Amino acid sequence: MREAIGHHLPDASVRALAVALLLSAIASPLSAAELLMYTDPSCGPCRLFEHEVGGIYAKTAEHQRAPLRRVEIHAAQPDDLYGVEVPAVAPTFVLIDAGREIGRFSGYANDELFWLSLTALLERLPD
Repeated sequence: MREAIGHHLPDASVRALAVALLLSAIASPLSAAELLMYTDPSCGPCRLFEHEVGGIYAKTAEHQRAPLRRVEIHAAQPDDLYGVEVPAVAPTFVLIDAGREIGRFSGYANDELFWLSLTALLERLPD
């Protein structure tokens, strides 16, 4: 590794760079896909989603393919979501992959309909 970086760096610098590269690789998401949940604190269906699904989503296979990211619907859009159209209603779930929208669905009635809708979206992801 020392030759690839350059022989002029001291050993401690080479080790520090190697550790930094390793940490950045670990911190990077394994999946480029994300499931955005546009939410509003006053939204009853949003609270129902959180009660029924929000606490377990991170433990599911669906989370492995598309981690859930909550976005406040009335707040400024995060810079990395510049190309995603902000929905008019909450909750709206938007599946993105590499910054590109794959699909979306709005509303939350119950966990069964959520999982069915999410499964249909996830099937659109490239392998």
